[in-house]
Amino acid sequence: MKPFIYDYSLEELQQWAIENGEPAFRGGQIFDWIYVKRVNDFSEMTNLSKALREKLTEQFEFVTLTEITKFESKDGTVKFLFGLHDDHAIETVIMKHNYGNSICVTTQVGCRIGCTFCASTLGGLKRNLTAGEIVAQVVQAQKILDERGERVSSIVIMGSGEPFENYEATMTFLRIMIHEKGLNIGQRHITVSTSGIVPNIYKFADEDTQINLAISIHAPNDTLRSKLMPVNRRFPFEDVMESLRYYLAKTGRRITFEYALIGGVNDQPEHAAELAGVLKNMLCHVNLIPVNHVPERKYVRTSRSDIFNFQKILSEQGVNVTIRREQGHDIAAACGQLRAKHMELR
Repeated sequence: MKPFIYDYSLEELQQWAIENGEPAFRGGQIFDWIYVKRVNDFSEMTNLSKALREKLTEQFEFVTLTEITKFESKDGTVKFLFGLHDDHAIETVIMKHNYGNSICVTTQVGCRIGCTFCASTLGGLKRNLTAGEIVAQVVQAQKILDERGERVSSIVIMGSGEPFENYEATMTFLRIMIHEKGLNIGQRHITVSTSGIVPNIYKFADEDTQINLAISIHAPNDTLRSKLMPVNRRFPFEDVMESLRYYLAKTGRRITFEYALIGGVNDQPEHAAELAGVLKNMLCHVNLIPVNHVPERKYVRTSRSDIFNFQKILSEQGVNVTIRREQGHDIAAACGQLRAKHMELR
């Protein structure tokens, strides 16, 4: 296969232009055609010479995301299952908020983290996405929003897969997204979520970005977290917390802790009290997520009263906490659910 044009940053396209006997600004023109004018055919790049357009066609291709299915929720959430060039499938979600449109992107086909309440890990990890395949999800979403005269205002890297196990592609994707000459998404409007890949939390802390960091924690201690998240055996709870303390010291940026509430498992008052003790005096926010029912999993949703009680305990202990607004509940919008159904039917 030829490389994907979306895999290349502006600087790399400028270098490619120079190496092919063109001035560097041609790379900027290509970048503009891709991300501002959003064409998907090199022949449409009309301010480039015919010879250069032919060279681009010979050396690169665009990522093709084939729409396998699409579901629209009553709340405006739209979930896509896209087919890739190699017959794998990924999910991308557009979520409408009162402040704009948020896009949830996927970084891997499947996942190997193994969280016991999540559909993404069903079937394991198939492969990493390239940076361009992650980029293409946002471009595709933006083209859909173009028809409404709207734009992508924020990005969450919380779809299937573990971004920090596909670290370099994820960082390349982020650099392309925030570039002022491209889609120009504000850094503080992007959040990357990890299950706690400790070496790359340190690495991310040293990147000197304003991009938000979220941690899937889901338990207040090692024993319970290892039961829910096998990755905790590789990167124990205290090691994760130590890396986050480094992140806070290095960046001064607030961390979001994602906590999926599972009925009778991690949602009791003693869990809330223990979590409050762990997070005491940390610059952080806890996002409580009532777990979606996954048919292949045995867990049940936490009752409304237990959700509010958990929130109350954290709040009384001085922890900043909210309950995530559920979106797309009626269209199986939890990570991996749509892909899992598609795999069953193949």
